[in-house]
Amino acid sequence: MTGTVVVTGVGVTSPTGLGAADHWTATCQGRAAIDRVTRFDPERYPARLAGEVRGFVAEEHLPSRLIPQTDRMTRLALVAADWALADAGVSRGDLNEFDIGVVTASSSGGFEFGEGELRNLWSKGGQYVSAYQSYAWFYAVNTGQISIRHGLRGPSGVLVSDQAGGLDAIAQARRKIRKGAKLIVSGGVDASLCSWGWAALLTSGRLSVADDPDRAYLPFDARASGHVPGEGGALLILEDAASARERGVSGWYGEIAGYGATFDPRPGSDREPGLRNAVRLALRDARADPGEIDVVFADAAATPELDRAEAEAIAAVLGPRAVPVTAPKTMTGRLNSGAGPLDLVTALLAIRDGLVPPTANVAPDPGYPIDLVVGAPRRRAVRAALVLARGQGGFNSAVVVRAPEPGHARPPAVPAELADPP
Repeated sequence: MTGTVVVTGVGVTSPTGLGAADHWTATCQGRAAIDRVTRFDPERYPARLAGEVRGFVAEEHLPSRLIPQTDRMTRLALVAADWALADAGVSRGDLNEFDIGVVTASSSGGFEFGEGELRNLWSKGGQYVSAYQSYAWFYAVNTGQISIRHGLRGPSGVLVSDQAGGLDAIAQARRKIRKGAKLIVSGGVDASLCSWGWAALLTSGRLSVADDPDRAYLPFDARASGHVPGEGGALLILEDAASARERGVSGWYGEIAGYGATFDPRPGSDREPGLRNAVRLALRDARADPGEIDVVFADAAATPELDRAEAEAIAAVLGPRAVPVTAPKTMTGRLNSGAGPLDLVTALLAIRDGLVPPTANVAPDPGYPIDLVVGAPRRRAVRAALVLARGQGGFNSAVVVRAPEPGHARPPAVPAELADPP
């Protein structure tokens, strides 16, 4: 194994689009997908907005036998995995089944499925609770169902570290490949937009209670008052570069070049938040200087204290306003474990097309020492991107992705609406 781990395929199920192409077009255009919740009646709750994956009909993509045994989260993940494997050109028999694994992240498990079975228990009795409840709610169910569907028997697992988990899963997948696996399906997809899941999300105290979708999720803005939740995420196909070449892959999206993770210190300890050191660790792992980073995809918590900590971490390591910063999750909401992988896909598409997507609806507070991209996408050659994620409880993760070597890049595919006129 070369130690170089590359991304050969991506699959996206996001509020901004089903499939990477639709997501990328909507993101570059700044088309936000946040609106009033429709998956349950939110009227009695203080927060009523979310980023929903609209237009997703599981029966159009999955066999009927899977529908009664899966939560919405798992259905979205299964479809994302199908698309990622197809994008990478992977078919059964291409590799030994024991050389291919699945490493995903989850923040909540199958909340909606569990809520339905609890309703059956309370209203009808235990005999009406589905046997599938035993695993449909579980954090590891996406890993299990993807591996079963595609016959993947290699090293696998699940990471649970809230919003940081998706990046942690990618890092674990890279470790598995460096230890001998040839290909890992990795990333995260979450979906807990049900009344039970909503009650859990509200306990964070960080949800925006604004009713105007354009004013609800405003990181690095003086009007910031919390975030909007969302559902969905992305799965990526990670491969050893040499193995990918042997498989006949001629082009890929980029390299997972560096990773760093830390925990925040105990509240009240007066020690600096851990994000700054996570960035340093990721750069060191990638053997990259701060000046090599061309764009930062921010965690974007949208509370003044957390936004300040993130902006200062970026400025301290990369320099004040030294590099463009973007937070396209203002269009989707925060997707829990799906957020980091979706940002990674978006970063890889930014590398491919030389385009930094905007942060929607935000008027940057000049008090933050960062160069936030707003309004319209910014054309810029992107060779390396830094993706950040933080989970409640003190998790911090950072990943550096780097452009492919010459001759191995995917061809650009800038959305037609943004292409230069002939």
